[in-house]
Amino acid sequence: MPKIAKNNDVITVIIIFAVEPERQQELVDTIVEFLEKGVKNQPGFVSSSIHKSIDGVRVMNYAQWQTQEDYQAFLNNPTMRQLGVKLSEFQLHESHIYEVVVSLPENADLKIVKGGKIHLAEFRVKPENQMRLVELEREYLPVGLQNPGLLSGNFHRSLDGVHNVNYGQWSSFEHFDELLKDPKYKSLSEYWQGLAENQFHLYEVVFTEPTE
Repeated sequence: MPKIAKNNDVITVIIIFAVEPERQQELVDTIVEFLEKGVKNQPGFVSSSIHKSIDGVRVMNYAQWQTQEDYQAFLNNPTMRQLGVKLSEFQLHESHIYEVVVSLPENADLKIVKGGKIHLAEFRVKPENQMRLVELEREYLPVGLQNPGLLSGNFHRSLDGVHNVNYGQWSSFEHFDELLKDPKYKSLSEYWQGLAENQFHLYEVVFTEPTE
């Protein structure tokens, strides 16, 4: 099964689609069909984990490839472009290549499993501020980990310098709600201000390749 690449032995590609709630499952099915018919057999493919946002308006693919060259070859493959043509019907929200820069706790189980509950925080940032944001993410993540429901926090920085994300694994969304309400976590909603624009969605993992 997929694992978060804490030591950056692969590249991570996070692709997020914006979608109407009534078409969310259709989009998931379209991505899964694309994966099964061609993507998973491409050189350098490592894994793909499909997520549905709880509010129905996002679908995320958390994918891993051995190298950027492998991923670029896949993008340039005319056969793959033809197989994936139906995806062009859906609105692409974000797509970046990332490296994992902060991952805590050290002993966390970083497997991505079907049914997993994920908080994805997106930070749009200027390149000159990206590494400062990484420093603050490393400083403030232990505060979030005081909540017993947060299983791991995994900050990624995009290689183009304009986006950071936190892929947080939770035991339940009730614990996440508690974090939003508890004053002792107030600093978590402030550390990035002045450096980045932030939004987040809650997701459930609905498909992984490989499954084991």
